[in-house]
This record gives sequence, structure tokens and C-alpha cells, in this order.
Amino acid sequence: MHGPAADEIVFRLLRPEEGGVLVSLIETVYGDSYDVRWVYDVDEVCARLADGRYVSVVAETRAGELLCHMGMSLSAAGDVVAHSGQAVTLPAARGRHVFTRTKRFLSDWARERGLCGMYAEVTAVHPYSQKADLAAGAHETGFLLGWIPASVSNDAALDRRRRRRSAAFFYTKLADGTPRSVYAPERHLPVVARTLQVCDLRGAPARPPADAALPARSVLHVDVDRDHAIGLVTVTAPGADLADVVRAERHHLFRRGGADAVYLDLPLDDPATALVADHLEELGVSYAGIFPNHRADGDVLRMQSLHRVRVTADDVVVASDHGRDLLDYVLGDLPAGSRG
Repeated sequence: MHGPAADEIVFRLLRPEEGGVLVSLIETVYGDSYDVRWVYDVDEVCARLADGRYVSVVAETRAGELLCHMGMSLSAAGDVVAHSGQAVTLPAARGRHVFTRTKRFLSDWARERGLCGMYAEVTAVHPYSQKADLAAGAHETGFLLGWIPASVSNDAALDRRRRRRSAAFFYTKLADGTPRSVYAPERHLPVVARTLQVCDLRGAPARPPADAALPARSVLHVDVDRDHAIGLVTVTAPGADLADVVRAERHHLFRRGGADAVYLDLPLDDPATALVADHLEELGVSYAGIFPNHRADGDVLRMQSLHRVRVTADDVVVASDHGRDLLDYVLGDLPAGSRG
């Protein structure tokens, strides 16, 4: 296979004035179909690089030929978990483990600055990006069914049909977090415990105290991502009215907000989360996995509800035994109407 030798590849951070490099890479690989729109705005990319909200790593030959890119976003100063994304590998570098080396460079940079981990939504239309994440020390914590809009064009997809696609959620541990109790619903405790173990996270599965009670009203925040055509409901305090509130929010997002999928995040450090899931599942809301969420100030149990989206096992490619087991669980928890 032709391509640059390993010792001819260098890794570096993009400077704030180099935002156009990312824009050019995205346009080369995705055209105008990439579903995060700010990456097409050179001034916005430069501004994020300048103020530290975004860190961008490129791999290139010593002659300056670009080979790979990976970015990392921070929601706010002081965040200890970052979001990695915009992973782009150009054809000349594919099959040469350049992506893995790029992610390791970024991981080392983040670890040196005190971050505990990085998370990423990785396409499940092919196994290549997933294998690279696994090689870099990441593990699957869930699957976001229907996450990627049908408009996104991926030249490495094994199936070229235009429809919404799913993403595997990966977490790369960089350092130990704080010990904590994890209050998942009884039915999901085994899969949550397996995920914590595989990812070497310091959460300990726990059952709510016998006297745990729900407040009358829930506290939540709703975000609408129109680029993705999804809604994200972050519950910071589950209450007795949660099923009614979620039913109403989902109806609004599906019928008037144009959402194809709604994701619901419940705080795993709150015993109330273990008390409300059965009511939500009666609405057809199903298990997606464990995810970080800065609005909830920690890890959350993410559940999902699909609208006009049907998913089968053949639609989702996985790259590890743990990933296959986790996907089987996620698909098995779907309501019958969402299964192909």
C-alpha cells in the first residue's frame, strides 16, 4: 500500500488563524452534507480555536500534505470531559492507522491538561472509525439509533441508501473520576454494571434508599438540534409528573418541531432516576446507554424514542464483542414499532 511512512508523519495543533484548514477538510470528504454547520464557517472555527472552546489536531507529512484531523470541544471552562469529533481521514492515509495515532496525540494533550475523558459519537455505517477508537483505548457505552441525518454522505459507508443512520457512543478514559453511586433502573442495572466495568469507570451500581420519594414536579431542559432533526430532553430532577411532561414534549418535538428522534437524559447520581423508568418505558422510550451530559453535571442514563425511523441489526455495524452485546441489548429494548 502506497502512502507516507510512519516516521514521515507529524502531528500538531492548528493555530487560531488556521480555521480554513478544517473547513477545507470537511468540504473535501463530506461536501456540504456534514451535519455540524459551524465547521463551514471559517471565522467561527477560528474564534473557537482562539478562545479554547475547540482544539484541533492534524496529521500531515513533513512536506505539509494533510492526512487526518480530529477536533475536541469543551462546553465550558473547567470541564473535565471533552467531546471529540470532526474525525476526517483522507484517502491517502486510510488503512495506515493514522487516525489512531492522531487520537492518541489528542488524548495525550488532553490528559496532560487534567481532563478525565473524551466522548464521541462514531458512525455505525462502517467499522473503520470504531476500530480506530478501540485501538486508541476507547469503549462503547451506548448506541444512538437514528442519530445521523439521511442528508449526511459518507464515502466509506457499506450501505449507500439514503436514510437516517445510527452512531456508536465511545468513551476514552484519560484519568480516574470521583467515586460515585449510579442509580440505574433495576431492569437496566446489569447492562449498566457491565458498561462501567468495561470502561473502568468509578461509578458503583446502587439501588435507591427504601424511603426515596419523587418530588411532585420535574426539572428539565429541552434542546432542539435542527441540523440533526433531533430533540434532547435533559432532566436534572426527575419528578412524579415526568411521564406526562415527556409525553407532551415528545408530541411537540415530533409534530411541530420536525424531530425524527428524541433522546432523554436522566441523572444517574439521583436515586429518583431508578424510580421513573418504568413509567417512561410505557411511552415507548427505550435504553440507549450511559453518556456524559454537562447540563446534568455528570453521567446520565440516555433513553431514546424514534419517530418514522425503523432500525434493524443489519443497519448498525459494530467492531467489538462488547459492542455487539450492547447493541443487542439496545435493539432488544426497542418497542416493536421501531424495529425493522
